[in-house]
Amino acid sequence: MGCGDLESVPEVRHGLREMLGQWGSRGTADVAELLASELVTNALIHTDHGAVVTATVGSETLRVEVRDFVEGFPEPPAPRPEARQEADLLDTHGRGLALVQSLADSWGVRTQRAGKVVWFELNALP
Repeated sequence: MGCGDLESVPEVRHGLREMLGQWGSRGTADVAELLASELVTNALIHTDHGAVVTATVGSETLRVEVRDFVEGFPEPPAPRPEARQEADLLDTHGRGLALVQSLADSWGVRTQRAGKVVWFELNALP
C-alpha cells in the first residue's frame, strides 16, 4: 500500500472478502471487512508511511494483521463524560479501535523493529 493511499482500503476489503469465501458466516465476513478497513485506515492516516496487511484463515479463526512503520502504540478511546458523548456522535474519526475492541474476539498490538502490528482475530460461527 502506498503512503497515505486511502484508495487502497476498498482493495483490502475486496481481497479479504474473496479470501474468506465460504469461511464463517456472512456476518463474520462483514465484521472482518469492517475491522480490517478501520485498522488499515488508521495506519495510513496516523503514520503516513503505508501499511502491510496479512490475513490468515484457519478452520476456526481468522487473524488479520496490519503492520505500519512508525513507533508508538494506538490506544482505544477512553470513556468520555456524558455531555461530550452526545457531541461525539457527529465526529467522523476516533471509533476504529473502539470497534475493534468491541467486535473482535481478540486483538492486540506488538512492536516490531521498525513500527508495530495491530491485529485482531475472529472466530468462525457455526
